[in-house]
Amino acid sequence: MKQVLVLLILPALFITACNNDGSETDSQMGALKKRNTVACPPGSKLDVATIEKITGMKGVEKKGEYKITVPQNDLKMTVDGFKIIPPMGLSSWVAFTPCGDSAMVMGDLILTEIDLKWVQQEVVNQGFSITAIHNHFVRNRPTVMYMHIDRKADITTLANGVKSILSKIKEIRGVDPAGEKADSVQNTLNIAQLDSMMGQKGEMNKGVYKYTIGRPDVQLLEHGIPVSSFMGFNTWAAWQGTPDRAAVCGDFVMLEDEVAPVIKALVVNGLEVVAVHNHMVHEEPKTFFLHYWGVGNALQMAKGLRSALNETGKGAAH
Repeated sequence: MKQVLVLLILPALFITACNNDGSETDSQMGALKKRNTVACPPGSKLDVATIEKITGMKGVEKKGEYKITVPQNDLKMTVDGFKIIPPMGLSSWVAFTPCGDSAMVMGDLILTEIDLKWVQQEVVNQGFSITAIHNHFVRNRPTVMYMHIDRKADITTLANGVKSILSKIKEIRGVDPAGEKADSVQNTLNIAQLDSMMGQKGEMNKGVYKYTIGRPDVQLLEHGIPVSSFMGFNTWAAWQGTPDRAAVCGDFVMLEDEVAPVIKALVVNGLEVVAVHNHMVHEEPKTFFLHYWGVGNALQMAKGLRSALNETGKGAAH
C-alpha cells in the first residue's frame, strides 16, 4: 500500500512542478535580488591614507575607488615567440570600492605553479574568498594562473589582508615582482587604422597599445555593490608587433546570451579562444569572461575583434 501511495504522489509532484506558472520563481528571484542589494550610502568615501599606510604601497584613485597594481616584471613570459609584459595582462591588482563604513576589495593575482598553493592558503587565512582560478594564455612559458579574490569588510581589515597576501607572493618567489626592471616590446602598428577599425582609442605603454572598453549598458553588482570598469568589469585588447605580424590578447565580458556569438565571431576570424570562465560568484546579472589570443595581420584581427564587440551590448554604446 505504501508503495502505491509513493507512486501516486511522485507523478503529482512532477506535474505540479512542470505546470508551475512561474509566479513562485519570480517571487524567489525578487527575494534573491532584494537580498543581494546593499544600500551603499551616497557619497561613501574610502580612507585612502589608511590603505597606503597599512599596505606600504601607492595606487591610483579614480572616481572614489582605489587600485593597487603590481607588475610581474620578474616573470619573463613568452607566447608563440612574443614577449608578454605587464601591459599585455601580466599585472596583479587589487581594487577597493567604498560602501558606507565598510568597503569591498576585488582582485586578480598572477601566480606561478609554485605560488598557487601557498597564496591560496594565505587568501583563505585572511578571510578573503577565492572566486575564480584560470589561465589567460596557452603555450606560455612559464605557466601562470590567475586567481580572483574578494571580500567586504572595514578598510583596516581589508588593507591588512591585502598586505599579507601580496607579501606572501614576494616571500614564496623570493623577489619583489615589481622590483625587477620593466621590459618593453616592438610596436610599429598603424595606430590610426586600428582605432578606426576598433572604433576606440587606446593607450600606449612600453610598446603595448591597449584598448579598455566598459559596459555602460550593464549595471553590475557583486554582493549588491556596484562594480565599475575600474574594478575589472571591462573588455580589453592589447597589441604589439608589426602590421603583418602582430600579436593581440585580451578579455571579453559577456552576458549569458552573448557568449556563443562572441566565441563564434572570434573563431571564424582566426582568433583563438583560450579560456571561458567566471570572475565573480555573487554577481547580478550573471556575467562570463573569455580570454583570446591572436597572431597575424593586424587589420584582419582587428576586424575579428570588431565583429565580436558588435555581439555585445547590442543597442548600447560601448
